[in-house]
Amino acid sequence: MATAVVQEDLVEYGFRRVIITITAVLCALLEIVDTTIVNVALNNMRGSLGASLTDVAWVITAYAIANVIVIPMTSWLSQQFGRRNYFAASIIIFTVASFMCGNADNIWELVAFRFIQGLGGGALLVTAQTIITESYPVEKRGMAQAIYGMGVIVGPTLGPPLGGYLVDHFSWPYIFYINVPIGIIATLLTLSFVRSPKYGEKLKAHQVDWIGIVLLSAFIGSLQYVLEHGQQDDWFNDEWIVRLSVLSVVGLFFFIWRQLSYAYPIVNLKVLKDSNLRVGVVMSFIMGFGLYGSTFIIPIYTQSILGWTATDAGLLLVPSSITVAIMMPFIGKLIQRGVPQTYLVAMGFLSFFIFTYWMHNIMTPDTGEEHMFWPLIVRGLGLGLLFVPITTLSLSGLKGKSIGEGAAFTGMMRQLGGSFGIAIITTFLARFGQEHRVNLIGYLDPTRVAVQEKIHGLQNAFIAKGYSAEIALQKAYKVMELSVTKQSTVLSYMDVFLYLGVLFLFCIPFILLIKKGKNKVNPSEAMH
Repeated sequence: MATAVVQEDLVEYGFRRVIITITAVLCALLEIVDTTIVNVALNNMRGSLGASLTDVAWVITAYAIANVIVIPMTSWLSQQFGRRNYFAASIIIFTVASFMCGNADNIWELVAFRFIQGLGGGALLVTAQTIITESYPVEKRGMAQAIYGMGVIVGPTLGPPLGGYLVDHFSWPYIFYINVPIGIIATLLTLSFVRSPKYGEKLKAHQVDWIGIVLLSAFIGSLQYVLEHGQQDDWFNDEWIVRLSVLSVVGLFFFIWRQLSYAYPIVNLKVLKDSNLRVGVVMSFIMGFGLYGSTFIIPIYTQSILGWTATDAGLLLVPSSITVAIMMPFIGKLIQRGVPQTYLVAMGFLSFFIFTYWMHNIMTPDTGEEHMFWPLIVRGLGLGLLFVPITTLSLSGLKGKSIGEGAAFTGMMRQLGGSFGIAIITTFLARFGQEHRVNLIGYLDPTRVAVQEKIHGLQNAFIAKGYSAEIALQKAYKVMELSVTKQSTVLSYMDVFLYLGVLFLFCIPFILLIKKGKNKVNPSEAMH
């Protein structure tokens, strides 16, 4: 009863609620946009800092590792320092690190500040969700999840076009500098308007689970590195990948043992006894797989195969993001009116399958923007139908402090789903591409008349441009080789979209495992 009173005290109305909502969504957007905004700037960073492609990839890896380490600890850290203080400190860390990233003189300095930026940013995601939700009365909390969801789903697709614009018109440090004024405003608004729930007694230094923190960092950090660098380092043929995979498994085993046996765990694993949360965690993982995987694969396809600029590739995803933004409030209202979340999630998975199958069917070396517009709108519909229902369903069987701990699990699994998705998609693109290339070369039999005519026609075209017969023949073979490579790459993209769609289709029966809970969920009683 006392908990309920505390939570009702946190509900805001009028101007205060509007300001708190804007602040929290802004912070969630900052964190997620920074996950993808650097993707289009890596080449510029490599040139100006004199780094190799492998070195510059650490700019993404360091941020992702810091994110997934800090997210599971967010609930515990909020209770230790007070939510408002922890949230404000996280924004400050994120903002200062952003400024230092822009001022970095070498690649490893940039990577170090990027890691610190990730530590500050990871806390913003789940804490922003909590602050928004608790600022709304119980009957409007479905809508609160929808407002937060707009930031989480739209964020990854805003990164590439924004990053492309800043790199094309200014220089790469501005992708970090843009965070500074927003971070300062968000910090001032947080200190002025956000309130903390009353927590129990804080742990003393000797009670803090330092061993648990080290084990969590070893497990998550090693796993994230393996996922980010596996394909480029040839997976388990690389000694470091093998070592870190073993460290990740051992770290996970001892982390679970430590959290279940220690009196003051940093992550309460017992909350996973709830069957709805277990299913919700799996669905959050798959949603992250689809969200970040599709955000990753589409710009690469349009740039490497279709020859688009980074800005154009990023802008392609904007209609999909707008669709999500339009969908979210409607989904929030449907949940408020009692529409079962299981139906909405099933429709979301089905929509995502339609999107991937559609993309599989339209992919060619010459696919135009007009061909991809409607499939991407369907993607937006699918993501809109997934986020809020999955979040509210996951937390529907939890009460009190457990709800905050459950939200941290769904947030972490969504991020890890994205990491797994990108790692698996990258691997499949490479492996399928090699396979298709071998098969296509098999059709290029030099004794076949059609092949001879094609080569002869290309050779004559080069001779007409002034090349000798021998050089013209070499160039003709080169053109044929490039054509085979391009076609095999397109076929590998088609395969990836097909398998991604099948994964989402297979998820629909899992929804039947979810117990029927109350549809009007209070997803924030005593959240972190």
